[in-house]
Amino acid sequence: MNKQNILSSQKCGETTRSNFDRQKALTLIADLKSLVKLPVLIANVLPVFTGFWLALYFSNVSFLEYFDMFLLTIIGSTLVMAGALVLNNWYDVDIDSIMARTKKRPTVTGNIPLRVVLIIGIILSLLGFMLLLFTTVEATIYAFIGWFTYVFLYTMWSKRKYTLNTVIGSVSGAVTPLIGWTAIASSFHTVPIILFSILFIWQMPHTFAIAMRKYEEYKAAGVAMLPVVHGFKITKRQMVVYVACLLPLPIYLVDLGTPFIVIATMLNLIWLGICIIGLFMRDDEKYAYINFLYSVNYITIIFLLMILMTLFRN
Repeated sequence: MNKQNILSSQKCGETTRSNFDRQKALTLIADLKSLVKLPVLIANVLPVFTGFWLALYFSNVSFLEYFDMFLLTIIGSTLVMAGALVLNNWYDVDIDSIMARTKKRPTVTGNIPLRVVLIIGIILSLLGFMLLLFTTVEATIYAFIGWFTYVFLYTMWSKRKYTLNTVIGSVSGAVTPLIGWTAIASSFHTVPIILFSILFIWQMPHTFAIAMRKYEEYKAAGVAMLPVVHGFKITKRQMVVYVACLLPLPIYLVDLGTPFIVIATMLNLIWLGICIIGLFMRDDEKYAYINFLYSVNYITIIFLLMILMTLFRN
């Protein structure tokens, strides 16, 4: 083999190793995103920010003045939520291996050992709580309530046994704006209570829509979701009831202005209409998809709208 062939072979080897290392890095990144359930994590950051922003607005203080508090609150709460989601993945590895949508999670594939996943979940949680302690005790308490509810009361206790698991799990998501608000002001105020109520109620029909879409997977895994235990008809009726409960809530946020109340009420009425029509739809999968899609956009618009209203009113 001449020198040119040797150099060519070395370059090919280096290219192969480089491609392998790149692929390995991409796989690790994908696994970490899956481990912390990145879309869910990002979705939970918005309510924390909204709660924080509205607390600044109603306290009449500057964002820049509390920028350090903002960073501690957002980073701390994100780490706590990420820790809870990782611990959920660690505990649910048995049912995740059955459900098609979760079979590629690193806990199932073995790309990240379960012991490492457990350690990651604990470390993320502890780091998050440590950062939140530099904000306020009240914010830390609400973060702990959300973490404890999701990890123990939902994941480890109710998820596989009771259809009320959705109600219990909704508490963990609903406290997120309270974390943001209480980093600035006390939670004894109408606004954070309404933010909690909107998120709590919203999560019920949103989760039911997911459970309907993934009915076969939840059934195979033995997860006690409402559609699996009691069927689609009762589930769709409950969705109507929960969405109807959202109707009066915008009125309590009158300080955000009449346009907010009007837009939020219209969004609630449209969703209620979808749910009522769904009672008579035969294609349950299509109905569940429409409902899921609307619910995701609904909550994003509502919370962004709250922020926008404060900007226009200033």
